Amino acid sequence: MSKKRSNSGGNHLLPFEKELAEMEAAVAAAETEEEKQARRQAFDEARTRVYAELTAWQRIQLARHPQRPRMLDYTSRILDDLVELHGDRAIGDDPAMVCGIGRFQGETVFVMGQQKGIQTDEKVRRNFGMAHPDGYRKAMRMMRLAERYGFPVISFVDTPAAHPDIEAERFGQGPIIAQSMLTCLELKVPIFCAILSEGGSGGALAIAVGDWVTMFEYAMYVICPPERCAEILWRDVEQKELAASAMRVSAPELFELGTLDSIMPESDGGAHRAPDAAAQVLSEEIAKFLDGCKKGLWTPEKRQAKFRAMGQFLEPAVEAELEHV
Repeated sequence: MSKKRSNSGGNHLLPFEKELAEMEAAVAAAETEEEKQARRQAFDEARTRVYAELTAWQRIQLARHPQRPRMLDYTSRILDDLVELHGDRAIGDDPAMVCGIGRFQGETVFVMGQQKGIQTDEKVRRNFGMAHPDGYRKAMRMMRLAERYGFPVISFVDTPAAHPDIEAERFGQGPIIAQSMLTCLELKVPIFCAILSEGGSGGALAIAVGDWVTMFEYAMYVICPPERCAEILWRDVEQKELAASAMRVSAPELFELGTLDSIMPESDGGAHRAPDAAAQVLSEEIAKFLDGCKKGLWTPEKRQAKFRAMGQFLEPAVEAELEHV
């Protein structure tokens, strides 16, 4: 059995959570049981309202919460006998990309995913989940091993982006991401992809091309950070909230667009408030996927068709205008 990891690291409040924290403290300070129950009811109602009315930027703040569970927090809860496999057989071993083989409810699966880290030393060692080319080569090696032995692949996506430094580009960061996406599309075994927190740019998409793509309710999936989008469009990073809204990064919006196959619900306050409950939701989603594998629901042809169908125009007027260009 894998050892369960802990992601404790202090109580980190987001700006929109401060009023809720004050109300929760008031519940604890109540002098009578009647007063406590009244304050608890008010707190529960306020919490439900706040998380039901989150703005796009507030969702991004939740997705980036420093205490949010990471890949290894989930694998330690839902997988047995996880054996990590290292190296890309070309350059080295990228700790930002974790790959291996384990058992899920008695079934053998191959796993791959980015590990951001919780504590500062782990974040630095794993480069905040931003993989280099050797990390994606390692992921492709795992996919081919899974294909050779006929086992499904479980992909955990959690990265702001692939690493953008000169060294990564010198070793072919762009082409290796494209090769990883192509490998996902061609793979003859089923692929399950879960976006845990932050799915950013090609660094996320490189391992997020799958038969079933799911996403936690308060996670984000985006082509570039809203701050960068604001700099490009308005030359002003302070427009990041407007950019976040325009980019449609939330799980409900992405599901409506057909980018996702399902949304995994989270407790009010986010997965970091109840990591065991989040792991249980993820476990149930994987179990349904593996049941579909036994029924032969997933094929490379269906996977390819699904991704080819993405990217349709939503505005008829825009589509009509482009037809005359």
